[in-house]
Parts: sequence; structure tokens; C-alpha cells
Amino acid sequence: MSNEMFDVAIVGFGPTGAVAAGLLGGRGLKVWVCDKSEDVYDKPRAIALDHEIMRVFQELSLVEKIEPFTEPFTNSEFFGVDGQLIKCMSTVAEPFPLAYTPSLVFSQPPVEAALRAHVRSLPNVTVSLGHTVTAVTQDSEGATLTLMDAQGHSSQVQARYVIGCDGASSFVRGQVGLTLEDLGFDEPWLVVDVLVNEQGLKKLPQTSVQYCEPERPCTLVIGPKNHRRWEISINPGEDPQHLATPEGTWPLLARWLTPADATLWRQASYRFHALVAKDWRQGRVFLAGDAAHQQPPFLGQGMCQGVRDAANLSWKLAEVLSGRAHASLLDTYGEERKAHVTELTRRIKGIGQLVGQRDVAKARARDAQLLAECGGVVQPMPRQNVQPALAHGCLVPGTAAAGTLFPQAWWQQGARKQRMDTVLGTGWRVFVAAGADAGFEAALAAAPAALQLKVVRLGTADAPECDGVLAAWFQANGCQAAWVRPDHYVFATAHNVAELTAQQQTLRAYFS
Repeated sequence: MSNEMFDVAIVGFGPTGAVAAGLLGGRGLKVWVCDKSEDVYDKPRAIALDHEIMRVFQELSLVEKIEPFTEPFTNSEFFGVDGQLIKCMSTVAEPFPLAYTPSLVFSQPPVEAALRAHVRSLPNVTVSLGHTVTAVTQDSEGATLTLMDAQGHSSQVQARYVIGCDGASSFVRGQVGLTLEDLGFDEPWLVVDVLVNEQGLKKLPQTSVQYCEPERPCTLVIGPKNHRRWEISINPGEDPQHLATPEGTWPLLARWLTPADATLWRQASYRFHALVAKDWRQGRVFLAGDAAHQQPPFLGQGMCQGVRDAANLSWKLAEVLSGRAHASLLDTYGEERKAHVTELTRRIKGIGQLVGQRDVAKARARDAQLLAECGGVVQPMPRQNVQPALAHGCLVPGTAAAGTLFPQAWWQQGARKQRMDTVLGTGWRVFVAAGADAGFEAALAAAPAALQLKVVRLGTADAPECDGVLAAWFQANGCQAAWVRPDHYVFATAHNVAELTAQQQTLRAYFS
């Protein structure tokens, strides 16, 4: 056993584990990460990102490397029993609230490769590929992982904390006795990724489509460049394994394409589940990503949820390990993320049940109801409206916008524009509205020193926003000041100095 003690050991080097390693390493912590696979999986699994995830990639200085593999997500049009448009999901209008296109599609293999390359470049992060964890033990000082490499040699690694990012069948989860709760969704679907040629592209819709057809509900997602994905429900009596072969898949795609139009990239039969860990922590071990939750793919939120887990936990571990925050801050990770995942999964289930209605009479009633609700004219609804806020944890519930993402404006920096976080960084910040009482800054002098707080007043040379996103946000929320956490979620908002002062005292529950 090595005597070296890492701050954090991460099991699993997929997107969630790589983001966690990058964020923790970027905060100066000594990190170890392993995966049994030597290479990035060469086929796409996740296909959708959103602006919150791009903001995390921005913190990792990866946006320029990742953007070539992304494109804006098209609208998603829902068609009912008789082929009529019954619903449409879209994106919000510019100026975009986080300075990125709010919904994106992407190609996972090159994006994941860029993530891994970034983590490998960090001198304080050790990457051990080709290693499988065979045991996890812990005591009051730390945790010990027992490993086996591809040649069967055993070794051990010690760390103050462990994050299990090792997927839906997580070994870490089982080792520490954490269990999943079933949120009540279990359906067989076939996922097909196709690279379409020019001839084939002319045959396909120009938007993503949800075919809400009782005989076989299915989804078409327009991916980057010539990548198209179908998610096709499997009917009773069909063999999922056969459908995942070219002989089984092409007949299902015949409505749109022939083998002369495209090349199959990946076919996989899945049972779409809705599961969430009952507890997200056992002692010094945390779960994140698919190890902590699985949801149906109807909004493309699977990988996004894992990155949110990593972003939420990473800043809290960094604050606790540095001694700036009390260990109780770590309890808010599972509290915040479980509630968010559960609520978002409930909403995704609702969309899945809308798409997947198999009873023809009920499907026609669904169509009629949706059209009646919009007066017969379908209005696009932004996908971002489906995202819930954080409800409890390290925030002040009941204050305007608490638990939501604070915007990121474009700031004018000389002759060029830059995104706000690039200029300010991502620690604790308080934003004060233009024209607010000067007493806000005076009151913040008493904030806990451990916060290393940045105070930004709008309408000054220090906050040269270009598009009015922040000013509009303050006006919409009717507040004068906003506390923003390192993960960009709003801790609290204040109307006056007295409220701000009280909120500082709330923070002292976590920070010295």
C-alpha cells in the first residue's frame, strides 16, 4: 500500500468522473481517478447538453475545444395520433441567459476525449486506467480502495473522500450499502445512431420529432452534422436483441431511410428506467452520475445530471478540505441533488408518458386536450422551463430566485467581449444592483472571511455588461443583491441591507 493520501479518489472516468477530477484538480486538490477502460468509448451514448453544462466546461477552459463538436438543438415537434402537431419544445430567445445556446447536441467521443486530456494535463491529478476497484473500506481518517490491474496485480489507494462515478451498475454503491429507489418507469426501447448521407438527409425532417403514435412511439433527434438518433419503443413479443442487429433495425427505419441512405453507427436495446439513490453518501463515500440516478432520455438530461452532480459536490469538497467550510456543508450535496433529480425525473417521466401512450382513445384525448389548452395554435415552450430549482440545502428558501442559476452576461473588455465568469472567476460572489443603497457593500465587510467574497456592483466600470441580462434579472426578481455560489446557483437574494445581514449569519452555519 502506498503511504500517499489523496484528497479525493474518483472511481469512473466517464464524463461525470472526468468533470469532477477536472474541477477538483483545478481547485488545487490532490486527486486520483481510475477506470477499468483504457480508452474513451468510441460510440455516442449521451447526445444533448445545455448551457449550464457549457458553463462548467468554461470553468475547465474547454469550451473552444468542445464547441466544434456541438450544434444548437433544433426544436422538438410532437405529432399525435393522426399526424397533427400537438406540442413543440424550443429554446429561449437571445440574449441567452448563460451566454451559450441554451440547448445543444454534441458528439460524445471527441468531447469526452477532450475532457480526459484536460484532466491528464493537471499536475495534481493522477489517472490510473485499466484498473478495477475490488473493495472499498473507510474509517474516521479516510477511505481505502483495493485495485486490480489488467495483469491481475493488486494495489491500494487512500483518500480523504471517494466519489463513485462508476455507472448504473456501480460497484462502489454496492460496496458501501447504498440502494436505488424506483420512481416508476420501466420500458424497453431501441436506440439507433445513424450517419446519414446527403441523399438520406433530404428525406428527413428538419427538426427533431416525437412521434406520439400508440402503435410504436418513437423519437428522432437531429445530432451534429449528419448524425441522427432514433429512440424506438419495443412492442410486446419483440426480441430486443434481434432488433439491435442490422437485420432487426433497418425494417424499423424503413419509414425514413434505406441502407443506401445511411450507415448504422450504434444500435442498443435498453430498458429505460427512473431510479434515484435513496442516500447519496455513506461516510466518506459519495455517489454521482448514473451511479446515483438514471432517467428516461426524453429530454436528453442523463449526462447533464451527472455533470451537475460533479459541479455541486466539487466546490463543497474543496471548501471543506481547505478548512474554509465545516464538514456539514457536504450533507447538502445529497439533499440538493436528490430533490432536483427526483423532480426533474418526474417531469421527464411525464413527457415520456405523453409520448408513449399506447391506448388509442387515450392518445386522441391527449391530443385534443393539448390542442384545447393552446387554443388550437401550438406555441413553442422552452426546454429550460422544465428545469426545477434547488429547493433545500445551502441556500435561503423563499428568497427570490434562490436555488436557480444566476445569469452569465457578456462583458465588454476593451475592444472585445468576454463571458462574465472568465473575468470574475467562479468563487462566492455578491452582485449588487445598479443604484442600490451603498450600505450593501459596507454590510458585506462582515461576511465570513472564508468565503473569499467578490462583490460586484452593476452599472459601474467593474461590471460592463453588454446585453442587459443581469439588469433584467434583477428587475424580474425585484431584489437589490444576490449571493451566488461557486457553482453559480443563487444562495439568496436581498431587498435591503437588513436581509443581507441576516443571510450572512445563515452562511455562518457552513463557513467560519
